[in-house]
Amino acid sequence: MKTIHILVTLLLSAAVLGADASYDLLLKGGHVLDPKNNINAVMDVAISDGKIARVAPQIDPIEARETVNVSGLYVTPGLVDIHVHVYAGTGMRGAYSGDNSVYPDGHSFRAGVTTVVDVGSSGWRNFEDFKDRVIDRQRTRILAMLNIVGKGMGGGPIEQNTDDMDAKATAEMAKKHPDTIVGVKTAHYRAPDWTAVDRAVDAGKMADIPVMVDFGSFTDERPFEELVTKRLRPGDMYTHMYLGSVPLLDSNGKVRPYLHEARKRGVKFDVGHGGGSFRWSQAIPAIQQGWVPDSISTDLHISSMVKGMKNMTNVMSKILNQGISIYDVVEMSTWHPAQQIKRTEFGHLSVGAVADVAVLNIKRGEFGFLDVGNGVFHGDKKIVAEMTYKDGRVQWDMNARAGQDWMSHYRSQMQTRRRAARRGARTRR
Repeated sequence: MKTIHILVTLLLSAAVLGADASYDLLLKGGHVLDPKNNINAVMDVAISDGKIARVAPQIDPIEARETVNVSGLYVTPGLVDIHVHVYAGTGMRGAYSGDNSVYPDGHSFRAGVTTVVDVGSSGWRNFEDFKDRVIDRQRTRILAMLNIVGKGMGGGPIEQNTDDMDAKATAEMAKKHPDTIVGVKTAHYRAPDWTAVDRAVDAGKMADIPVMVDFGSFTDERPFEELVTKRLRPGDMYTHMYLGSVPLLDSNGKVRPYLHEARKRGVKFDVGHGGGSFRWSQAIPAIQQGWVPDSISTDLHISSMVKGMKNMTNVMSKILNQGISIYDVVEMSTWHPAQQIKRTEFGHLSVGAVADVAVLNIKRGEFGFLDVGNGVFHGDKKIVAEMTYKDGRVQWDMNARAGQDWMSHYRSQMQTRRRAARRGARTRR
């Protein structure tokens, strides 16, 4: 009888503590990297009602319903990948508005990513199909940049059709869905004129959103230098910054001065790794000279994910192994991209912000990192996502840190069932 009394007392105490807990979740003992708030220290992160409730040293676990030990790991805002292709399921062959895209949930959370931006897979004509088919059905937060081509990234002649590059219709669709559409994209244009770029910029002006450019063919009539120093506005982005075709280095291997001029103008430079847009012969000498990314992104699609790109943390690891600090790499993957798409509610751990959190581990060892030309860089650090939370709920837990020991878990379930059975028996009496 005495044993039963003690057990009941403990259960009642636990229930009272749970009811009085200030926080739903406490991530305990991790090294917090939150560049927006200049945090780079071991701290605890408390979450309540899907929001960041507190970031501070030594928060008492008694204040939380659940505590997860993340000692020895980095706790960061959920990663923001601003170049992906996720307009899947349409049946279009060989197109990013179809078979070349992937559904994001199978790729995002396992790499610490909570927010992605599909860049140009859809245009104003098919965006609402994309929204219904993918955006509204996935757990990953999906934002979009509209292709200046009304039919989106359909490949071949579709993407070269200047008659379907309607700046006004693009801007109107963007203004119709301001919570989701964050920019305009032009890509793969091959003609030696500025039609695609100029109309994308016109749409961006009308909707007050930035433009991202994948330059397509590099021609003498349409010089890349003119794109970044004259055509793009402050805040606009060039993606694929370490693409082999970019005139990045001069004959002496030095970063060309016009690139620094473009950055001073406010043009942003994004990695956009992809399946063909990251070469070590460009990236290594450029980074050594300080030509580092404003934002790190994957250009996720069916080919890049199984080649040198792999996922967001792998691309981050490539930059990390060039001597860039983990703090700066995280900033390039969270707060910087959030600012670039003008969605500053994401990419940080401020109190009241949505509780999107990545828990990262930096593995030490010997790792090979492949570029798009089959070149390998051997590094000694690799970033791995241990856990990912979106809106305060765990979406990825590689080593079951949020789980409960199986014996305790099933013993608790059995006790709960027994108590329910006893209550049912008393009711029947």
